[in-house]
Amino acid sequence: MNEVEAVKTKDDIHMVSRLLEKHGSPDYKDIWELGINAALRISDLLSLKYSDVEGVEVLKLVEGKTKKTRSIKLNSKALDIIQRRHNDNPSDTWLFQAKGNRAKSSEKAIDRSTVARKFKEIGEIIGVQLGTHSMRKTRGYAMWSDGVPIEVICKVLNHSTPAVTMRYIGIEKQDVHQTYDDYVL
Repeated sequence: MNEVEAVKTKDDIHMVSRLLEKHGSPDYKDIWELGINAALRISDLLSLKYSDVEGVEVLKLVEGKTKKTRSIKLNSKALDIIQRRHNDNPSDTWLFQAKGNRAKSSEKAIDRSTVARKFKEIGEIIGVQLGTHSMRKTRGYAMWSDGVPIEVICKVLNHSTPAVTMRYIGIEKQDVHQTYDDYVL
């Protein structure tokens, strides 16, 4: 599996949203924005049904990868996306339900590989190794950039140690070196 990156500026985060909507569909934009706001792995995000999220401000789930129980406070943006999607797709079961001829015969969620392919295409446009993990990495990096302690980000991403979180969000040598210029005391 190729290494993917965080999108490191808020302008670029919004550009990815616009490009996903323009070159894909509103579904991909919503996956990107909800993924960033909820910090969910793509497998957990795509497995959500409306029955899991409707009327819920704190989402409780067991992560597919780690089998750890997780409690996520859904922020206003996440709640807005969920509500809008349900209003637009009242008969859907899945929050991100597959559409099209092949999907009509059996109700199912959008496929992870389809999302990965679309994210990769947008990443090529903006020059970032973009993938499905980029959503979580982007949230973590944005929090770190805004001064949130790495220990808190570690908890948000449900990592075992802050060192894992630092590697995961891509805190690089250049970020550490920049602190010497930023903090001339």
